[in-house]
Amino acid sequence: MATVEKLTTTTVSTKGQVILPSAIRLRREWRAGTRLTVEETAEGVLLKPAPAFAETRPEDVFGVLPHKGQPKTLDEMDAGVLAEARHRHARD
Repeated sequence: MATVEKLTTTTVSTKGQVILPSAIRLRREWRAGTRLTVEETAEGVLLKPAPAFAETRPEDVFGVLPHKGQPKTLDEMDAGVLAEARHRHARD
């Protein structure tokens, strides 16, 4: 976003709240309840939309989905992958 907005001023409330100009909120589609990250930089404060989900590592979420029945062996998983590959290749 390379456009530069005319400078405006706002005031920090006693609760630490700042009102952002409506033109900026509309352009960025920041509606009431939008979560923002606040980063202090050498030039000031940077506001960015917060990610919808916290950053995770695969090892943090493996096994989260429920599974009924016995776990598959590596040979069974390999056979399933091979069967699906053959099935997809046969359709082409």
